[in-house]
Amino acid sequence: MPFTFDNSYARLPQRFYAKQPPTPVASPSVVAVNHLLAAKIGVDAGALNAEILSGNVIPEGADPIATAYAGHQFGGWNPQLGDGRAVLLGEVVGPDGIRRDIQLKGSGPTMFSRNGDGRATLGAVLREYLVSEAMAALGLPTTRALAAVTTGEQILRDGYEPGAVLTRVAQSHIRVGTFQYYYARKDHEALQLLAEHVIARHYPMAAEAENPVRGMLDAIIVRQAELVARWMLVGFIHGVMNTDNSAISGETIDYGPCAFMDIFHPETVFSSIDRHGRYAWNNQPEMAHWNMAQLAQALGPVLGDNVDTEAQEALELFAPAFSNAFYRGFAAKIGMAADTAELRELVTELMGAMAQEDVDFTLFFRHLTLGARTKDFTSVKAMFANPEQITDWISRWNALSADAALMQKVNPVFIPRNHRIEEVITAANQGDLKPFKRLHAVLARPYDEQPENAEYENAPMPEEIVQATFCGT
Repeated sequence: MPFTFDNSYARLPQRFYAKQPPTPVASPSVVAVNHLLAAKIGVDAGALNAEILSGNVIPEGADPIATAYAGHQFGGWNPQLGDGRAVLLGEVVGPDGIRRDIQLKGSGPTMFSRNGDGRATLGAVLREYLVSEAMAALGLPTTRALAAVTTGEQILRDGYEPGAVLTRVAQSHIRVGTFQYYYARKDHEALQLLAEHVIARHYPMAAEAENPVRGMLDAIIVRQAELVARWMLVGFIHGVMNTDNSAISGETIDYGPCAFMDIFHPETVFSSIDRHGRYAWNNQPEMAHWNMAQLAQALGPVLGDNVDTEAQEALELFAPAFSNAFYRGFAAKIGMAADTAELRELVTELMGAMAQEDVDFTLFFRHLTLGARTKDFTSVKAMFANPEQITDWISRWNALSADAALMQKVNPVFIPRNHRIEEVITAANQGDLKPFKRLHAVLARPYDEQPENAEYENAPMPEEIVQATFCGT
């Protein structure tokens, strides 16, 4: 069998989940299996077949469950969400000693489906597969895609589309909303059990703290702040930063209406359901901090005697953690080893110029990296309708002797651009998976020059621009 399961979450009391087998599908067929990831997590990729990956066959040792959680969605409270279209098969412990969930997403309805069909379209599965694996290749903490299969069934969304199931891998699927679920029910015993589980699984150092729950909260807040900073440094916009999509592990989770920016504007939003820009690129730190405040509130009953003080002190860790990660990262993007006051001034001025001139975010740093190597900044200046906007900035920056090798390591050549993903989905819905396989191969090496794939560097033509992205439910 492909998996050697050890299912710690399923050993928690049953109010943490519902026992739930996947719903069989008509005629599953494998689209992709991630052999490199399988080896990393200790899974036998050769034993992964369409029947197992679709949920038609339950592998030995699995204990399928749908987990319970609540959450704030775009600021509105929903007391019960849960896995409405996913089943956690179980957990594996990899050769690296890390415990990871194996989840089937799109595996059919559960008690948490709220009248949904519990299924996923092929387009949504391929989007998550491509973007999550691209994020991993970029070096960002993320859930991963182990496999994708089609189901042989049609799913009704905007018309009928091919159905699919994604096998998602995560260090866990515990969310801020998981703690909120038990806080709302005044189930303090469950909060304590969940906190102990998270400490043992994700933050073992917190167990040594005078107040282990506070130690856990501190670590989660810092990890979330650093994660969002890293999103922003590659132009990533999550799209649905609800508390039910905020993973306690610090991994990026849920790739529904996400997107990478083409033209840089701080207020950029792609999600079709984010009508007021709550989760715009530049709002992501504030919203992550808001999510952490909801976590601190949910932990209140188990946080100790001085709840308000403990929570406030923990939340005060967010701003410096984010700022340090963001500016250290931006320093590297422009070839500087240190975060200084001069650097922050340069960064602020640069972002203002890029936004004013409609400059492509990824291509700018790509050309700047080339300029640092060759000392020819013609291509950088050509990105600005008014080159004077950037000429003085380049002169001051160039005087600081940027490290071109450092820039090459952090400024990607290739990102999963929206128009390329749409091309993949359109082709796949017509039965052609070659564009998916080619784009996946390109994105696996985001920092490498790939002359044979140079067209994948390009920004979209006006007629190719994707204005909105959509949730897969």
